[in-house]
Amino acid sequence: MTRSPVTTPPSGTEPPKPHPDAPAPGSALGTHYSGCFGCGVDHPTGLHISAFTPDGLSVEAEFVVGEPHQGAPLLAHGGVLATAMDEVIGMSVWLFRKPYVTGRLETDFLLPVPVGTTLHLRAWCNGISGRKAYLEAEGRIGAPDGPVAVRAAALFIEVEMEHFARHGDAEAITAEHHDFEVNP
Repeated sequence: MTRSPVTTPPSGTEPPKPHPDAPAPGSALGTHYSGCFGCGVDHPTGLHISAFTPDGLSVEAEFVVGEPHQGAPLLAHGGVLATAMDEVIGMSVWLFRKPYVTGRLETDFLLPVPVGTTLHLRAWCNGISGRKAYLEAEGRIGAPDGPVAVRAAALFIEVEMEHFARHGDAEAITAEHHDFEVNP
């Protein structure tokens, strides 16, 4: 994948180290919000992506492409695949125990993804510089070492939790994130 300058870490940016409070290697990651379209267990038509961290720095997940995810007949919609990539990248940056939002997402579609396919997702952070996190992800067909069908590069921006209260639902944030203080 050829990344744009926006998603390429500045020269000399070091990859992050595991956060002391990051989930232990092999741990499953919970949903960041139960109503999230990407990972929320309570979203009726969501992707329901669940993930784990093999090392406290990266995330692995599976996504089964179903009929509701079609674009062309029996093929995954590109926007749904981009959403899956955004979700797994967002899960990886959450390992650093700070809230981030997507600033830019670049997605390359390399192979068609048929309905019924299990897409194996993996995401990692290439570096953090100030409030900017530089991330990548890939989706492989059928197995963790299967052919790469989709790749993504992203720039995520660190925000305060107040961002979500100001632009969203402060009560929902407080209910699901007791470890963060939210002052709208």
